[in-house]
Amino acid sequence: MSSILLIVESPTKAKTLSKYLGKEYKILSSFGHMFDLDTSKAMWGIDIKNNFNTFYSLLQDKKNQLENINKAAKEVDLILLASDPDREGEAISWHLS
Repeated sequence: MSSILLIVESPTKAKTLSKYLGKEYKILSSFGHMFDLDTSKAMWGIDIKNNFNTFYSLLQDKKNQLENINKAAKEVDLILLASDPDREGEAISWHLS
């Protein structure tokens, strides 16, 4: 059983890293963003009248991938979020956490 789950943004990165890392790593991709601002709850997903609270919803095409990540997370000792070192990557890791 893998003891470390490494989550990256792209499936290509996951495939490449799996060639270099040992069998103790299970490597999955988030396929980019998992959540987006929910415009059905507030304009642009932001409630400006209530301290600028934000509303997020799961992107429907990511439901299965999130289930796969959650399942894998229950089977490991450590989870590493290895997104790109930019604001978009930070947002993806924040949503996954």
